[in-house]
Amino acid sequence: MPVDFSLTANVVDIFARSIQPAVIQVEGGRIAAIAPINDAEADPALPYLMPGFVDAHVHVESSLLVPTEFARLAVMHGTVATVSDPHEIGNVLGVAGVEFMLENAAHSPFKFCFGAPSCVPATPFETAGAEITAADIKKLFENPKIGYLAEMMNWPGVLHRDADVMAKIALAHAAGRPVDGHAPGLRADDAAHYASAGISTDHECFTAAEALDKLAVGMKILIREGSAARNFDALIELMPEHYHHLMFCSDDKHPDTLVLGHINQLVQRAVALGNDVFNVLRVACINPVKHYHLPVGLLGEGDPADFIVVKDLRDFEVLQTYLNGELVAENGKSLLPATPIAVVNTFHAQPVTAQDFQLPAPATERPTLRVIECFDGQLITARVDVPATIENGLVVPDVAADILKLAVINRYQPHVAPAVAFIQGFGLKHGALASSVGHDSHNITAVGCDDESMARAVNLVIQAKGGLAAVGADGQEILLPLPVAGLMSDQSGLTVASAYAAVDALSKQLGSPLGAPFMTLSFMALLVIPSLKLSDKGLFDGQQFAFVDAVE
Repeated sequence: MPVDFSLTANVVDIFARSIQPAVIQVEGGRIAAIAPINDAEADPALPYLMPGFVDAHVHVESSLLVPTEFARLAVMHGTVATVSDPHEIGNVLGVAGVEFMLENAAHSPFKFCFGAPSCVPATPFETAGAEITAADIKKLFENPKIGYLAEMMNWPGVLHRDADVMAKIALAHAAGRPVDGHAPGLRADDAAHYASAGISTDHECFTAAEALDKLAVGMKILIREGSAARNFDALIELMPEHYHHLMFCSDDKHPDTLVLGHINQLVQRAVALGNDVFNVLRVACINPVKHYHLPVGLLGEGDPADFIVVKDLRDFEVLQTYLNGELVAENGKSLLPATPIAVVNTFHAQPVTAQDFQLPAPATERPTLRVIECFDGQLITARVDVPATIENGLVVPDVAADILKLAVINRYQPHVAPAVAFIQGFGLKHGALASSVGHDSHNITAVGCDDESMARAVNLVIQAKGGLAAVGADGQEILLPLPVAGLMSDQSGLTVASAYAAVDALSKQLGSPLGAPFMTLSFMALLVIPSLKLSDKGLFDGQQFAFVDAVE
């Protein structure tokens, strides 16, 4: 049973844009009363009590943690709710994966709002473990815990009014659920046509100009700052004029960075840039609750007692986090208990050899490579054409020029030959990395300097039936097992954060200059983000929306 209590603090009323010392009374897990002490302004001797932060778009699976463990870390930073798209586990296990997330989340007071995945599989140009159909989505919407139609990544299908795509959107509208967007790079008339299908948000804007086009046609824009994709600096200039229509999100957050902070960091940065604190808090605390109709209290009498206590409105150091009147975090420590974690999975790939990664040179006199160029902090890639390096009739990496080999291996079927291409930007000097986290179908993705190292790294992942692996040329190897769908650990959040830090450190010792090499690697198979990516079926040009040869 919730414990009744009262707190005295500077109460931050974001709606009234006021701060006033008051006593807040909590009874039965709800706010019974807020009694101002006097008409004075904020008392510097008191902490500040305000609504909790909301991550408006996140794939919990990308934290490598199940929902209950994600919550245990997030509450330390004042996050009380997330809008969570479970399409990662959906691609592995289908509706059963979504149901796993719902069941696990039910063991936590954290306010998870899960969506019905709209694009499983993301494209027909890759092998996924499952399909979520329009009929499945209709069934999911019968569950009140499914709060929205998750990001509609098939933007070509929306623009061309594909029947299946439009049927899914119509189901959301009929069920009274908002529809999330995913429309990287769409501008002007294309953005307007996309939004006119009834899609209300976008978290993929690269520039403020792109975001303004989408704001102009009624879309809400999410400012994203995750472990791989970071758009805060490009979009924060929108805050003064458009704060009513903005939200903050992480999209994909690895456990080592989640231990350090969450939405609180974006609030801190936005205020430090001189933005009005009430505008920033509306973006971080209010807008997602209103847009997604989240059952999160906003400091109204009768509301659930969901709030945080912070030291000041400059650094936003979180002193306490409350959910339904329960103290769930205090002074940087989570008070949520651990719960048992079930293991569910689909993983049928068999061990590989170095020869499996060989790429024979074509008969042309001067072969050219189509190379994927990746960028730190971005999901988009570019194409670079370079002369192929040939040895003994095989196309091989040119480590000195940072032209490394990239491979994707089908995890759902045994003995399928890897798809092989080349990539620039990873910066490895020796060794290889491999991961069973490969958006969105989550086949095994590997990058390396030589075939032997790639085979070693991939086989570590296969033997564990999921995980992140880094291997050096001198015998070094580290594996972080991910037995839950090949995406998440069955260990505690702090344990996983420490293990991830170790494998991440080795990836950087191998030479990678990227901020989050494994997060970047996980997006090299994401075909819906241009321009050049690799699926288990081959090299894919996201602008032509067709397969192309890696070497010719």
